[in-house]
Amino acid sequence: MTATQTAPEAREYRTEVKQLLDILAHSLYTDREIFLRELISNASDALNRVQFEMLTNHDVIDPDAKLAIWVRFNPDEKTITVSDTGVGMNHDELIENLGVIAHSGARAFLDSAKEGKASLEEIIGQFGVGFYSVFTVAEEVTVTSRSYRPEDEAWSWRSAGDSRYELTPADKSSRGTDVHIRLKADAAEYASAWRLEQIIKKHSDYVSFPIYVIDETAEEVDEDARQPVNRQTALWRQTPSKVESEEYDEFYQQLTLDFEKPLLHVHMVADMPVNLRALLYVPAKREGSLLNPRVDHGLRLYSRKVLIQERNKDLLPEYLRFVEGVVDSEDLPLNVSREMVQTNPAMRQIRKALTGRMLKELKSLADKEPDRYSQFWREFGVFLKEGIAVDFTNKDALVELLRFHSTNAAGEEEWTSLPEYVERMGEEQQEIYYVLGDDLKSTLRSPHLDYFRAHDIEVLLLVDAIDGFMIANLREFDGKALRNIDDAGLDLPEDESETEEDAGAVSEETLAKLAGRFKEVLGERVLDVRESKQLVDSPCRLVSPEDSFDRDLQRVRRFMDEEYEAPKKVLEINRKHPIVANLARILESNPDDPLLDVSIEQLFDNAQLMDGLLTDPAEMVARIQTLMESAVSAHVEGNEA
Repeated sequence: MTATQTAPEAREYRTEVKQLLDILAHSLYTDREIFLRELISNASDALNRVQFEMLTNHDVIDPDAKLAIWVRFNPDEKTITVSDTGVGMNHDELIENLGVIAHSGARAFLDSAKEGKASLEEIIGQFGVGFYSVFTVAEEVTVTSRSYRPEDEAWSWRSAGDSRYELTPADKSSRGTDVHIRLKADAAEYASAWRLEQIIKKHSDYVSFPIYVIDETAEEVDEDARQPVNRQTALWRQTPSKVESEEYDEFYQQLTLDFEKPLLHVHMVADMPVNLRALLYVPAKREGSLLNPRVDHGLRLYSRKVLIQERNKDLLPEYLRFVEGVVDSEDLPLNVSREMVQTNPAMRQIRKALTGRMLKELKSLADKEPDRYSQFWREFGVFLKEGIAVDFTNKDALVELLRFHSTNAAGEEEWTSLPEYVERMGEEQQEIYYVLGDDLKSTLRSPHLDYFRAHDIEVLLLVDAIDGFMIANLREFDGKALRNIDDAGLDLPEDESETEEDAGAVSEETLAKLAGRFKEVLGERVLDVRESKQLVDSPCRLVSPEDSFDRDLQRVRRFMDEEYEAPKKVLEINRKHPIVANLARILESNPDDPLLDVSIEQLFDNAQLMDGLLTDPAEMVARIQTLMESAVSAHVEGNEA
């Protein structure tokens, strides 16, 4: 049958799509202008695809057609038509691309829209419904398209945004797609050159194909005399000294849909050892915007301004996955596949150059603008710690970027570097000390810090879940070993002012008896119970045995292993602490007192809790109540006496 003889096809949308279109068609949102951004983005994608196709396939319709986007408007008829000479669509592709929306995407969109927590612009890009934003301004939309394949015929898709759409054969001889929009009465403002150009410059200024705005009611102008309204020249291919900071910010916002300014941009132009043009950004926040939550990562990879990959994950190491941007190289073959990208020698050189430059720029930021670097570290520091564990080639550069809380810089906004720590070390100190914890507040109360506080020795506070991995691969800095202060074999000088005659201290003999009772009560849960040489203000602590090489990874295992069991450690007790002294007296006077064993259990759980090793804190509740009853009872009896 010919195109004129083929009967139209009427089809129904899915239920979710009907609801979605109803929301869009009756939208009262003020940011309806994004419909043009979405249509131009689709047109640009279609042009990229046909450009890529023609690199290896010359059997296409209109091989010499100009690659461009035309936005025609008619203020009298209140219509807009967005046309391109891109890859086009056949019958089945029109149905696939315009007649179906993923069930989950439509459902999620509806839920977000009903909650009313975000603007249309903030939620529309998340759920693959960008094209349908046209119904915020359209009474009716007709999409006429012809595929680049010579054997495919042209078809038209039409919908009024209700429950149905219609497919009919079309008389279109040229390749590409025309999206014809009949505007709603309250959207007539968009049928003007000024308004359309304003939207294009705001949202699509750097689209790499020329965009022309044409008034269909004006006197005909020579097509060749027209000037595109978008800049078109890729920003990353311009000379950095000629680009204004505002242009970098605008491009970032267009690229990422993140409307916060980036924290840092890096513009690279190099010809040796590999041709490279790149524009990289560090976002201001880790989580991204609502419109771009960064559920995926990767850089846009171009070869001679032809898009090869939308999200290339091989251009930077995994730990720099927070970086956004574009990379363009003339040294890459245009028909490169993903497999070739991973093994291509030029790619390896590009990756090395990008990584080195990124780390260099972060070092410069840290040196010149420490406050901004602190902002960066709060958001992305955990990624660089990951790099310490996996990237041995750049380890030295990464170490310089590390920042830590410490007992000398313990505020939430205070940080110190390893060079700064070493500079503050006393002459006799030969090691860098650190302690692992769950959070800053609880770690500052760690009993392991007693000795170091008393002797004014700085300790690094490692409170990120990844710190165990990082520190396992960072054993020394500047010739000085990093040592966990829960190490039972830590060699620290004794304070000569501390003697056995200190007030309240129990004798060695009494302490030995009490340690024996601890061992009886705790059994195999501890490796040993002994006196501590370092505790000052705390009654006890748990220390790792000297041969425990994986102590730093134990905390990581707790987060990852559902069947995690706390490692057995050595319990050290402080014979000068009032609790220990009083327990020793109870043992001497009344070894059968039930309060003795309850207190030992509680001290052990306290020590586990402080080290982040307690797996079931609920068990402590009954024991704490028993101790409270005893304390309250003793208090009442003392007052009555």
